[in-house]
Amino acid sequence: MFEGQPKGLYALALANTGERFGYYTMIAVFALFLRANYGLSPGLAGTIYSSFLMLVYFFPLIGGIMADKFGYGKMVTTGIVIMFVGYVLLAIPLGGDTFALIFMLAALLLIGFGTGLFKGNLQVMVGNLYDDPRYSDKRDSGFSIFYMAINIGALFAPTAALKIKEYAENVWGFSGNDAYHFSFAVACASLIVSIAIYYLFRPTFRHTEDTRNKKTANAKEEKPVEELSKEDTRQRIIALCLVFAVVVFFWMAFHQNGLSLTYFANEFTAQSSEGVQSMAFDVWNLVAIIFIVYGLFSLFQGKSSRERGIAALVVLLAVAFLIWKYTRLTGSTIVDAPIFQQFNPFYVVALTPVSMAIFGALAKRGKEPSAPRKIAYGMLVAAVAFCLMAVCSIGLPLPQTEIIDGEPVGKHVADMTPNLLISTYLVLTFAELLLSPMGISFVSKVAPPKYKGMMMGGWFVSTAIGNQLVMVGGLLWGGLPLWAVWSVFVGLCVLSALFMFAMMKRLEKVC
Repeated sequence: MFEGQPKGLYALALANTGERFGYYTMIAVFALFLRANYGLSPGLAGTIYSSFLMLVYFFPLIGGIMADKFGYGKMVTTGIVIMFVGYVLLAIPLGGDTFALIFMLAALLLIGFGTGLFKGNLQVMVGNLYDDPRYSDKRDSGFSIFYMAINIGALFAPTAALKIKEYAENVWGFSGNDAYHFSFAVACASLIVSIAIYYLFRPTFRHTEDTRNKKTANAKEEKPVEELSKEDTRQRIIALCLVFAVVVFFWMAFHQNGLSLTYFANEFTAQSSEGVQSMAFDVWNLVAIIFIVYGLFSLFQGKSSRERGIAALVVLLAVAFLIWKYTRLTGSTIVDAPIFQQFNPFYVVALTPVSMAIFGALAKRGKEPSAPRKIAYGMLVAAVAFCLMAVCSIGLPLPQTEIIDGEPVGKHVADMTPNLLISTYLVLTFAELLLSPMGISFVSKVAPPKYKGMMMGGWFVSTAIGNQLVMVGGLLWGGLPLWAVWSVFVGLCVLSALFMFAMMKRLEKVC
């Protein structure tokens, strides 16, 4: 999995991990913050939330166009600086009046634009690493590793957001609303770490920062850049646009994790857990499980007895840690709604080697599905996740939309088991692993050389449109029975998958 990868991959992945940790720390509590601090309805809070997500994924198109002209490295650095300013502004507690709301929206605009300059161009640089023939066959696995690193940052984000908020309330004496801003301040620190990693290890990937008029460090070994005919260029762009159209609906459904699924956790899910189940809400227990998964892979795939011995020791220590944590359980564990957002990144990190092993085995037999086919399967799996939510929500009362003192009236009208959301995030993660890293790899592989930055920006624009449509979950909240809300996403995912399969021949032709 990790062998034979270019060194620059790990540097770029770690730089992205720092930035994503700050971003997901903010996102973990943002929707609840909007309702609590400003007294917004679910629909309006959802509209602001989804509009911010849209900006974060729309601006990479502009960032990609600018990078094609000025260079990827310059845009990445500029983006970090702009993001930092935005997070600083967001971290200032100004209350809940109109001025504070406008100030917050300005901060969101800066964060969105800065992310647009940073995120897409960093991923283009990762793709450029694999233009070297020595690494070309490692492209898909490289993007899987890169995607996994993103989720390492996201894994710790909900815990960090809740802990710093709790500390601000209990130790520094801030009100619940003002304490949210300390969660946002975490992003400022994480960006400092991110830029430090970027410049410290820059020599390993500097040749990818600007490929407009320069040859890479390995120019003698590289093949000439393929000159595509106008027809080939057209066919590739059409294929990419078809994929972009489909992933709109995946992100519309998937990013309900920060909106309607968080509303569900806040209003319908039990606020406490006991026994083995409660261990799932301690991020360090999840880290131990990750060590066990990777240790087992190394144990069976290790090339030397020393490797296998170290892997066995890691597994034993992780298991011993979990047993020790279990023996220290007393009473019940508080379950805050944002903490459920840690399960998706946990599953991504834990299951990435599993998915890579499965597809690696299929590839050896010549049966690995193409990237477009994986995306279609991902849409069907996402439909299964929301089908689970729909079935389990039958008979539940309508959600509450009125806010008093920052909390929904009638909160916790049902104490659904946390296992429902934990299971839903597991299924959604299977869908994500089929769709997102493969989609990014597909774009970097198929995009015409002259339009790499723009096409990667196009991937983000499709994500942006999907994120804007996330607001549908908020607008439907309280207006329809819960089973009907989830059924909307089931239908959209199924229809998208069917469209993808109908276009499969055209898509696979350019792979």
